[in-house]
Amino acid sequence: MSAAQSAAAAQGGHQDHRPLRLGVLISGSGTNLQAIIDRIAAGTLDAEVAIVISSRPSALGLKRAEAAGIQTMTLSKDIYADPITADEVIASTLRSADVDYVIMAGYMRMVHAPILRTFENRVVNLHPALLPSFKGAHAIQDAYDYGVKVTGVTVHFADDKYDCGPIIAQRALAIDESWSVDELEEHIHAIEHELYPDTIQLLAEGRVSVRDDGTVAIAPAS
Repeated sequence: MSAAQSAAAAQGGHQDHRPLRLGVLISGSGTNLQAIIDRIAAGTLDAEVAIVISSRPSALGLKRAEAAGIQTMTLSKDIYADPITADEVIASTLRSADVDYVIMAGYMRMVHAPILRTFENRVVNLHPALLPSFKGAHAIQDAYDYGVKVTGVTVHFADDKYDCGPIIAQRALAIDESWSVDELEEHIHAIEHELYPDTIQLLAEGRVSVRDDGTVAIAPAS
């Protein structure tokens, strides 16, 4: 079975109406995690967050998860000293939590083979620019400094390269000449908080598959 078929089979299994189980990886404030939690609570996202794993014990997102009654885990610096060992622990924990998709929500570390192989074409990342432009941790500032007139947000499957992997969804944003970089960041985050849950809902509906050429196909709504 090809990777595309494997992903499609995994996604198709949710037609029996079990909510999509998510494992969310965070490092910071968790605003995108909160957007996902809020959409689930509103009944517009057919999913449940099974566990939240943080790379930082001080991450505000942990408090958001705990307030929503979601299981949390934080890995120590000692474990993260070896990134492969850390990802083996994370992959094992996610597998034990029976998650369907791994959602990177402001997770400031790369994921490696233990996670990527365990959840092939099921690790999803959010990037605050229109990939393949402005990769890296400073995408908003970089786009602003370059003077682009349009930027946006990308949701993509993660792979073993930073901010690469098949693109699932994008939403563009025209930049107003009067905006400061902080104002641009606010608009980017507003799009993230809509686009990420919308894209996860596509996954829940089993409409996303990876073609053999590595691009993503989105099936029409039934």
